[in-house]
Amino acid sequence: MFDTLLQLPLFQGLCREDFTSILDKVKLHFVKHKTGENIIESQTPCRQLCFLLKGELSMITTSKENIYTVIERISAPYLIEPQSLFGMNTTYASSYVTHKDTHTVSISKTFVMNDLFQYEIFRLNYMNIISNRTQNFYARLWEEPVTDLRSKLIRFFTTHCEKMQGEKIFKIKMEDLARCLDSTRLNTSKALNELQDEGIIELRRKEIIIPRAEKLKE
Repeated sequence: MFDTLLQLPLFQGLCREDFTSILDKVKLHFVKHKTGENIIESQTPCRQLCFLLKGELSMITTSKENIYTVIERISAPYLIEPQSLFGMNTTYASSYVTHKDTHTVSISKTFVMNDLFQYEIFRLNYMNIISNRTQNFYARLWEEPVTDLRSKLIRFFTTHCEKMQGEKIFKIKMEDLARCLDSTRLNTSKALNELQDEGIIELRRKEIIIPRAEKLKE
């Protein structure tokens, strides 16, 4: 467990002496979760940093109008929404459900501010994580515009993914997807079937499965 914690992005670079000191002062809340357990609900207050130590989670994000839902598979080690701990909106953007038996550890916001922020390497790691996330999303806003429907589809998928690895599931009706792309249902269906023929996606009723998100950028 000690070595696993040191692999987490916020603790990387800390010497064992400092990390042992942290463990002596900071209360860590370890929890084992069974498969299918909802461990975080979207729009609930974020009052802690939660780390996925072992197992897999499904990150579930729904559009404000409830038109579509995106499900992403997240593997350990992973830090859940560090950006939601501070700022104007301090609620979780997504829900998190265990995909298999899972171990998590959480640290309260109070301990983060009063104890962990005393360590420069922790502050730098935290700022780097938030900065990298912000820069990645900002870069997406300034990508070159696309006009063909295939590129629009891929842009829609990639802009709604947290990480460009692993399996993604989009739950959306064909007519809603067509409206998001400013296209017709027929043309959207044709473009999706072409992507399926290429092995990039799998089509099911009201679902689009992307087995490997990496292939979207190839």
